[in-house]
Amino acid sequence: MTVERIFDELGHFKRFQACLYFGAVFQSVSCGIHYLASVFLVETPNFVCSIPDNITDVLYGNLTGSSLENFLPAFQPQAGPLVVRTAGGEQWELSRCHRALRIDPTDFSYEFDGNKSVTACIGNFVYDHTEVYQSIVTDWDLVCGKQWLPKLCQPTFMLGVLIGAVVFGALADRVGRVKIMMFTSLSQFLLGVSVALFGNYYIFVVLRFFLAMVSSGYLVVVFVYVTEFTGIKVRTWTSMHVHAVFALGIMVVALTGYLVRVWWIYQIILSLCTSPFLLYCWKFPETPFYLMAKGRYKETQALLDTMARFNGLKNNLRVEELLEPEESQTEKAMLGEAEKGPAHPEKKLSILDLFGSWRIAGRTCTVLSIWFVGSLGYYVFSLGSVNLGGNKYTNLFLVGLVELPSYLVGCFAMDRIGRKKTCAPALLLAAVTCMLIIVVPSDIEALAIALSMLGKFSIAIAFGLIYLYTCELYPTTIRSLAVGTGSMMCRVGSVVAPFCVYLADVWVYLPQLIVGILAFIIGMLTLLLPETLGKPLTTTLEEAEALGSKPGKKKPAMGNEDAKNEFELNQG
Repeated sequence: MTVERIFDELGHFKRFQACLYFGAVFQSVSCGIHYLASVFLVETPNFVCSIPDNITDVLYGNLTGSSLENFLPAFQPQAGPLVVRTAGGEQWELSRCHRALRIDPTDFSYEFDGNKSVTACIGNFVYDHTEVYQSIVTDWDLVCGKQWLPKLCQPTFMLGVLIGAVVFGALADRVGRVKIMMFTSLSQFLLGVSVALFGNYYIFVVLRFFLAMVSSGYLVVVFVYVTEFTGIKVRTWTSMHVHAVFALGIMVVALTGYLVRVWWIYQIILSLCTSPFLLYCWKFPETPFYLMAKGRYKETQALLDTMARFNGLKNNLRVEELLEPEESQTEKAMLGEAEKGPAHPEKKLSILDLFGSWRIAGRTCTVLSIWFVGSLGYYVFSLGSVNLGGNKYTNLFLVGLVELPSYLVGCFAMDRIGRKKTCAPALLLAAVTCMLIIVVPSDIEALAIALSMLGKFSIAIAFGLIYLYTCELYPTTIRSLAVGTGSMMCRVGSVVAPFCVYLADVWVYLPQLIVGILAFIIGMLTLLLPETLGKPLTTTLEEAEALGSKPGKKKPAMGNEDAKNEFELNQG
């Protein structure tokens, strides 16, 4: 059992681990916050072109008034322009990006057949402040010719998430989990506040890009951290509930967006939500798996003693007992010199080690595909489910809320029938749901909504468990790298998802068809993965490769003469 013995001796989830767990996942709220914050940061309210002169009368169809702001909530550009009259007697027809001055009008009416002087509207707009008082769009007039700029914010953010997942996942395997958690947490706070303080669009985008990198880095590493500090008996629940905390961040965004309608105040409040984490994160210890993998045995022993004391237990476990039998003789002699570092030069591992053999390469391709389709399906279903009408803040709150039952069901299933037997049916159920959405008549609105929610529910189960499943499928030496690479594929899926949704213009059900086909194929491939339920975390690539292989297939050990004869046969 090697390092896994720690939990049998000192508890799978006692006081020490519980304090670390709830402290670490608290910061995950900020990841959910920053991922979804742009929903209201870049929101474009209804707007219309304005004129420099004072407006005295307004016409819109059969409606009359004296203020543009009164008409903006109901203004629909396709229905026609707003007609206004100024204090100087001029009459203008106002649309979103153009304004037309009527030439010699005879009376003030909505219809006009005379000549008009049309000009583009540049930097002179009136915005509807009913729901959005101030966003980056209203502050920097990112409309009309600049309307593509706010749309660029989220893809740029997701690109940062993608890069951060790989960079910080690899760094965590080299310099340690705790150092990366501390750095990314502090950076989230500083960058989050900085985003609100710089009144320039391009600086805003760059800061959000780096904010995405550190947010993604923390989310990747915290999954590994809590996995390596909890035992097999509770590992499913502790891993899955990190997602629940992420969903809580989405609900915080909805609540804050409802209460605060000024974007920079909104951004500062969101950035402050998890700032207490900075007061105690420096006390977090490194994980025993990482310390053992790096040969830091004295630190490991000190950690074991601290865990036992905090949990109210007597520690009879020695580091020597956690070593592999073939290593113990050599490593025991090194315990007195542990601070000098490992005896052998440390091998530099890279993403290529995820494809080091045919067995590992096939496993990696399937795992990365689950990450991709989980993210793609999650966002495709989310975009469909939030368009329910009514209050948008309530809708976003519900988007986070509906994730919670899926994680509870996923936890129960994973601990009873296994990771593979939960993931594969979840993907297949999502595929079936996509097909049903296509065949069910669209006029049965309640059924269409129910199917959409069922699709999101099922894809969220697969999307949630793949973090833990990935941790269990790969050894300590490349565990963070594997999760980071998987998270990178997850971000690729989230970047592709909006483009997939745009395909609805070609055929309304094309997004569901794509997700359904991919979910079915990958669901079937998932059945080929090894089961990890109840098995200890692996430490080496050889142990990880042996997962799922039958014990009877192992070759008996050979003596020197047998090995020599076999070598000669192979050479012959």
